[in-house]
Amino acid sequence: MADTAVKQAHQKELFGQPVGLYILFLTEMWERFSYYGMRALLVLYMTASTIGDDPRGAGLGWTDKEALALYGWYTMLVYVMSIPGGMIADKLIGQKKAVLVGAIILCLGHGVLVLTDIWAFYTGLGLVILGVGFLKPNISTMVGGLYKEGDIRRDKGFSIFYIGINLGSLLATMIVGGVVAKWGWHAGFGLAGVVMLLGLLNYIVGQKYLIQVGNFVPPLKDDPDNVSYGALYSQLFKSPRQLTIVTVLLLLSIYGWYTLEWGYGLLFVFLTAISALLIMIYKDLKTQVYKDRFLVLLLSFIMVIIFWGAFEQAGGLMNLYTDSKTDRVLLGWTIPTVMFQSLNAGFIILLAAPIASFWASRKLKGKEASSLFKMALGIIIMGFGFLYMVFAAIQFDSTGTSSMIWLVLAYLFHTIGELCISPVALSFITKLAPVKYASLMMGVYFAATGLGNKVAGIVGESASEYGELSVFAGIVIFTVVVGLLFIAIIKPLKRLTHGIEESERMMHSE
Repeated sequence: MADTAVKQAHQKELFGQPVGLYILFLTEMWERFSYYGMRALLVLYMTASTIGDDPRGAGLGWTDKEALALYGWYTMLVYVMSIPGGMIADKLIGQKKAVLVGAIILCLGHGVLVLTDIWAFYTGLGLVILGVGFLKPNISTMVGGLYKEGDIRRDKGFSIFYIGINLGSLLATMIVGGVVAKWGWHAGFGLAGVVMLLGLLNYIVGQKYLIQVGNFVPPLKDDPDNVSYGALYSQLFKSPRQLTIVTVLLLLSIYGWYTLEWGYGLLFVFLTAISALLIMIYKDLKTQVYKDRFLVLLLSFIMVIIFWGAFEQAGGLMNLYTDSKTDRVLLGWTIPTVMFQSLNAGFIILLAAPIASFWASRKLKGKEASSLFKMALGIIIMGFGFLYMVFAAIQFDSTGTSSMIWLVLAYLFHTIGELCISPVALSFITKLAPVKYASLMMGVYFAATGLGNKVAGIVGESASEYGELSVFAGIVIFTVVVGLLFIAIIKPLKRLTHGIEESERMMHSE
């Protein structure tokens, strides 16, 4: 009785989860392979010489500064584009078609990157940004749609889905480098395209298991809930308080436009427009229950930005530290720096299901296991991972080198923290977001991770002035304080969710 109370009637199951979950798992796995495989090559390709006998072929010959600048904007825009991708799905085509469109655009983008012309490089990156923007928020929303409200399997389902993300990342970091070394840069880009085509075919073939998920249902014309984004914006001019807030944000954006580079100005204006939309969505929600849940969801995104702002040091400051200050020799073999990036994905594959089961068991016993608690604890655990980087920096200052064991332990704690916040946040959004804005809110979540990536770059750059030891220690202190602060206010935040997660334990007990 416990299981049938929460199953969707149409679903077939595999290992206690809807079969559709595994279709989405494989689609996302191949998409992440293509994305992380291409991302791993990007800076190296841009900085490689245009001449010489490098077996990988000619690169673009850019400086490190030029390459890192484009890389930073690219990785952020990939996630920020999830907002318009979610909006289009919510109001025009539905999540299912949006994922299909995104997969097709990604295949085209990776295919164009095979060409050596500079126009193909920029066009390919633009198509990849657009494709990920369509696919990423909507496939995650579809995972949530596989479960009824109160289904305790939802969090574990997202953890399984998260394994697919990291399995794709792991395979990419292990395979793409070898392909490039033997056949050149553009063979690596081409492999990403071939793999994305596999993801597209898997998604098309698996449609029979996704029949009632992600479909667009046109709203009735006389439906009071049928409010377009344009109408929400127009209502802004009839709402003095909201208009004042947005005006202040816009003035700050314009100030940033003139004091920083124009790219930041455009970003600030875009974020102001999205903030205005979120403010008006909050005002438009019909009941205080929905308003409270929406507010909690927005507050949880603060944790997301802080988490990724620290976590993404793995690809920046920690990567540079690994390359220059870590003893990477094991049994006479020097481990390539890039291989340490595989530790995170490997740990996730090993630990995702056990950690999800631990939290599910804890919830059934009536102990604290809310999404907000898990996310706050995840920040603290990830912060303790940087404590091992503090030990590494101390050892380097003392002996001139540091052991790789500190890196392994840091990545282990970072991974445990990630599993407490990232798949949990995906599931949390599908619980709290208003249904008609579900994909938009998933897009805002991914935009928050993109902003976290940008914060990570700014924090990493500060190491040149303050040193790695100070930066690592500062991250430990800041993340632990933030996590404890959210735990301290967990009870009032949970009250604002109005028991949305309490029903999971009760329905399972029934």
